[in-house]
Amino acid sequence: MFGLPLSASTSKPPAPLPDPKLRQSDPEKYWRRIREEQFLLPNWRSFLNNGSLGVAPRPVVKTVTDFIVSSAGLEMDWYPRWGYETMDEHRQELADFYGCTKDELALTHNATEALSMLANGIDLKDGDEVLLTDQEHPSGRGPWQLRAARHPITLREVKIPTPPKDPGQLADLMVSSIGPKTRVLAFSGIMSPTGYIMPVKEICTAARAKDVITIVDGAHMHGQIPFRIDDLNADYVVGSPHKWAYAPAGCGLLYIREENLDRLWPTICTGSWNQKELKAARFMGFGTNNRAIMEGLIAGLRFLKDLGPEAVYARIHTLAKHYCERAAKSKHVELLTPMDDRMFGSLVAIRFKSDKLDAFHEVLKKKRIWVNMAKQIRLSAHIHTRPQDIDQYFEIMDQTLA
Repeated sequence: MFGLPLSASTSKPPAPLPDPKLRQSDPEKYWRRIREEQFLLPNWRSFLNNGSLGVAPRPVVKTVTDFIVSSAGLEMDWYPRWGYETMDEHRQELADFYGCTKDELALTHNATEALSMLANGIDLKDGDEVLLTDQEHPSGRGPWQLRAARHPITLREVKIPTPPKDPGQLADLMVSSIGPKTRVLAFSGIMSPTGYIMPVKEICTAARAKDVITIVDGAHMHGQIPFRIDDLNADYVVGSPHKWAYAPAGCGLLYIREENLDRLWPTICTGSWNQKELKAARFMGFGTNNRAIMEGLIAGLRFLKDLGPEAVYARIHTLAKHYCERAAKSKHVELLTPMDDRMFGSLVAIRFKSDKLDAFHEVLKKKRIWVNMAKQIRLSAHIHTRPQDIDQYFEIMDQTLA
């Protein structure tokens, strides 16, 4: 964006959303119009990896670029930045939607940063144990490995079955794995490599009864499934709204349960680090940062609300079930996602039966299909994903792996 003129596609106001009545009468036409009118994706791009990096819609892109232009002209009478400011209005709108109080919510750059702040900011004694799972994202494991390398704490992992039988099995497994030295239980609300939805409330409630601190990596939760933070009973929840909540890359969320606000140590700070009256805002002292990204975060949230969250959740889950149906019929892959609606949102995991995938991957690249290239992968869909994108992926699979 810097040094380049704004194109007509980003400078003009985005088209209004289609009438919701069209979603009822002709859903495919409705969602096709959403892709064509609300996103900058070219027709030739098939994007099946929203779980790694989401796509910002036109209203978000316009909000970000407009703010950059307006701040360059100092059109406002306040510093166009964040990193010193408490951003109360932004946090209040986010808190109202996700189900917590403003004072429990801090803005960060991403979930990785938030997880690192927690791993380094929670007081632990020598010999304390941190319990993880074997399906954590590297950012959910790395900060604790770093902490263990510096301090005499221990790490242990719970092996998650692939696939699990039901949510009850996962809850029982996690809770029964808590040992006498377990002080922290850190796990993903939706598993990054497989997309399994964990029974977060049941796990956190049982852990609290055992006086164990719970940290939920919610990077895949915000915008993919309906939930309220205050219903999870967790001590800490982190988020990456750029994945599923239409935000631009570079913004994240950190929820700190009220009772923990004075217990957590800031690890990135400026002069306000010890002003405990700021509540969660004192964990936002990063120094000067690009506020345009945070304006985009709010624009993304409003885009989600304008579409109707329940309509979005239903659409992307329907697309995920289409993945499951195609994968279940394929002789080339093993479906790792349980056919239980409670256990997946819009992330589906498959494992290839063959190691000879080079030809398949080469065709995917030529066809401009963006997806992970590995023996075991997750496939994801958002509202800009077309059913024919999913069909094309499996058709190429059948042709090249025959």
